[in-house]
Amino acid sequence: MKLSGKTVLVTGSSQGIGQAIALRMAQEGADVVVNYHSHPGEADDVKAQIEGLGRRAVAIGADLGSVSSVNQLIADGVTAFGKLDILVNNAGVEKNAAFWDVTEKDYDFVLNTNLKGPFFATQAFVKYLQGRKSPGKIINISSVHEDLPFPHFTAYCASKGGLKMMTRNLSIELAPLGITINNIAPGAIETPINTALLHDPAKLNALLQNIPLQRLGQPGDISSAVAFLASPEADYITGTTLVIDGGLTWNYSEQ
Repeated sequence: MKLSGKTVLVTGSSQGIGQAIALRMAQEGADVVVNYHSHPGEADDVKAQIEGLGRRAVAIGADLGSVSSVNQLIADGVTAFGKLDILVNNAGVEKNAAFWDVTEKDYDFVLNTNLKGPFFATQAFVKYLQGRKSPGKIINISSVHEDLPFPHFTAYCASKGGLKMMTRNLSIELAPLGITINNIAPGAIETPINTALLHDPAKLNALLQNIPLQRLGQPGDISSAVAFLASPEADYITGTTLVIDGGLTWNYSEQ
């Protein structure tokens, strides 16, 4: 197991891609901090599944839009297992609205969760690693929309573009500390956030026509890449974005 003896914190891991990542980390031998915001029951279920794999797990709630809450999440994760080795910034939200209808509340909700949260979670994690003079790994879950336009989701695209640049910048700052940071940009993945799409045959078919591999991605497609980046096999990789989209980005056109 590639992550035996490691401890991983996965934000937003009560469902969807985050849940798949948390379970894969456990399968690779890691103990896992399962983070949730509004789904404690689902987080407890993920915790139970991890324990069923023979690994330790703890479920910790946090509002990633609050710096104090993010700092507490890192501290509680360390307290739970005695250390943290890997941080996966997975939690993300989106709001569908025409640009001229976006409210300040909507904008803050998206940017606080998708960019401010990862920024300060990473800062708290790095400070912790510095305090114990340890190396570490940070993996951000972004989106193809860090590059690919997505009309009616401008705040979301801005947050993901910011996450990509944060990853590049911090790769330079953190490398001398033995800390790597990388980015994964999923395309269309079959998760609860896409429930409406999955039940709209016309929209789903139009999307599939834009994906050369002719299928939606599965959460496991992302968690496998996270397992690689978290492993010693990726020790010389930092500052990069791994796009996992079935070819969507280079074949996409607005209908």
